[in-house]
Amino acid sequence: MLDRTFPIPALPRIAFALLVCLTLGTAEAADKKPTFTLAWSIYVGWMPWDYAHAKGIVDRWADRYGIAIDVVQVNDYIESVNQYTAGQFDAVTVTNMDILTIAAASGVDTTAVIVGDYSNGNDGVVVRDSADLRSIRGQRVNLVELSVSHYLLARALDSVDMSERDITVVNTADADMVSAWVGTQVPALVTWNPMLAEIKALPEANAVFDSSQIPGEILDLTVAKTDVLATHPEFGYALAGAWYETIALMYDEAKQAAVRGHMASAAGTNLASFDRQLDTTFMFQQPADGLAFVTSATPKQTMQRVAEFSFSKGLLGPMAPNAGFVGIEFADGAVWGDTSNVQLRFTDHFMRQSQEQESTAAASR
Repeated sequence: MLDRTFPIPALPRIAFALLVCLTLGTAEAADKKPTFTLAWSIYVGWMPWDYAHAKGIVDRWADRYGIAIDVVQVNDYIESVNQYTAGQFDAVTVTNMDILTIAAASGVDTTAVIVGDYSNGNDGVVVRDSADLRSIRGQRVNLVELSVSHYLLARALDSVDMSERDITVVNTADADMVSAWVGTQVPALVTWNPMLAEIKALPEANAVFDSSQIPGEILDLTVAKTDVLATHPEFGYALAGAWYETIALMYDEAKQAAVRGHMASAAGTNLASFDRQLDTTFMFQQPADGLAFVTSATPKQTMQRVAEFSFSKGLLGPMAPNAGFVGIEFADGAVWGDTSNVQLRFTDHFMRQSQEQESTAAASR
């Protein structure tokens, strides 16, 4: 049975697509099976896609649903989101803020298939020669402007009754963060791992605020175009199935060293460094964990904050009259923002399907 939170107009197409999916069995049909694309970029929370692709897990789940999935690594994260927005990919890995401000704000109706993790210390504010966040007042703060680092800084300042008016933001590329700390003696910066860990280990560096103090606000998602999922929900089912199978291997005591070692190598680091990054990433390890989160009040509270921050920075576009310009639909069907312009959707549909499959498999063992 289809979930009521999925777009109602899509129901006939979903039923048709599932019927086709279940009846395709000939070699001729297999040659014509629908093909979809998933773009991903290197980040600790998205490395499972590299493993799932390399080990044939994605292919196996795609075969199960009678489709093909091309998994494409894009070296530049923002470029991957831009290409998704331009129509070059059906799905992409992305943060909740970037999917709102880049794709949804551009009118690309997008659904979060998987809520994979949230930053739980992977992003942080570092101040030189002081362990007190309040000492940042009047300082220049280096960060990637208009990124989740900028959002984290706004939340940090708010926690000590300050705002951006009390500091000066200096736009700095993430690749230049470490050299900026060492070479230019910047008084404060905001960045993410692995640069954050490297800077925290340097003299005079004090981590004074990090994303573990705003749990669940910097989300890492696997999203897909809503119209593609409406026509081919099997794409979402295959993605969710491959994801949770891989996450289970990632946390299997007997296999995790080999699995994480592969991910670490693909990310250009070693297992110890990868595990340290994983320690500051809250992974939703089971479908039930993702379900509990996506059906809680947290996504609504978070996305309202993110939308208000994005509007204040002009990230929703010059035509946006207010923070609710882009409507955001949640798993219970509620919409925050403009109900006539819903372009971002959180659903429990695909994670619930994985949970039900997992329960069925457990019962048969």
